[in-house]
Amino acid sequence: MLKELTVEQLVREVASGSPAPGGGSVAALAGAQGAGLLSMYCNLSQNREKLGDVVDLLQKIGEEARYLKVKLLEAIDEDTIAFNQVMDAYRLPKLSEEEKVKRKKAIQKAALNAAEVPLLTARGALKILDLVNDAAGKGNPSAITDLGVANLQALSGLIGACYNVQINLGMIIDEVKIVELKKEIMAIRSEGEKLFQSNQDLIEKEIS
Repeated sequence: MLKELTVEQLVREVASGSPAPGGGSVAALAGAQGAGLLSMYCNLSQNREKLGDVVDLLQKIGEEARYLKVKLLEAIDEDTIAFNQVMDAYRLPKLSEEEKVKRKKAIQKAALNAAEVPLLTARGALKILDLVNDAAGKGNPSAITDLGVANLQALSGLIGACYNVQINLGMIIDEVKIVELKKEIMAIRSEGEKLFQSNQDLIEKEIS
């Protein structure tokens, strides 16, 4: 499994001549790293004498971040599996009419899955940005730069995942589904960019 590789091994796999793992898996990894850093920020903010009751909020945020980290790590492999399933569908025989129909159905099923996997990554990354917004300025000031990098990684994962949803729409023939997916990724990206900027303003103010 990709998520169980060392950092060096995973980067080597990404850098190889194979098209997978690619941008979708890396976007999921970026989101997972953002979630990990958010969890770290919360874990380093457990001094109730200094922070008061806000510690309870940060503990809750940390728990949510750890859950998202697990889901996004899973998406690293899920994205590559989805890509490989699309390739397998395109390789199906198409000599007879029956084979052509079967191949077309397989391609559509795989293409939809290939779009939905990065959509889950985008949703997860958006949630991380929302949690960063809840946590910003409330935790350990010494860890504020870690929260800043969490914010950057989450946005990278979100935009990268949206790219991968969008590119896979070209294989889908269901117009209703295309409109639905386009609408959601546009909304996710718009909200994500607003949260990112708000977070960045809060974080850079505290850093300075």
